[in-house]
Amino acid sequence: MSSDLETGPPPAVTRRLGYLLKHAQLRLYELAEPLYEPLGVTGRQLALLTLFGDGPAQSQQDGAARLGIDRTTMVALVDELEAKGLVRREVAPGDRRKRLVRLTDEGDRVRRAGEEATGEAETLLLAPLGAEAERLRAALQLVVRGE
Repeated sequence: MSSDLETGPPPAVTRRLGYLLKHAQLRLYELAEPLYEPLGVTGRQLALLTLFGDGPAQSQQDGAARLGIDRTTMVALVDELEAKGLVRREVAPGDRRKRLVRLTDEGDRVRRAGEEATGEAETLLLAPLGAEAERLRAALQLVVRGE
């Protein structure tokens, strides 16, 4: 039995910016996650490794604020990374209640490999744009910053 309705969303939907951004992000996820799999991490976990591997040790609370996630979620994510031996928590000097998160040597290795995998996935995603890829990235940075 055939239908007169076409499959997939109509052009009026597929031209919408929200639709395009969402589906571009989903496509990036589809490209990146298989590359992260051999590293034993997800994209979300890799984002935390990147955050905590950038500069001096940060508290879980500061990391949550920088990524815009709630503290409970941050604790759960750091728990996962700690269980994998990728980070360790340390008591902050001068404040016993505060826990700093530091990458282990293995965590740093996974972070570096994950950054390479991310670059590969982004290159694949943006390949159809050729030289325009960097313009898109720059434009999206302006949008995210609200400039």
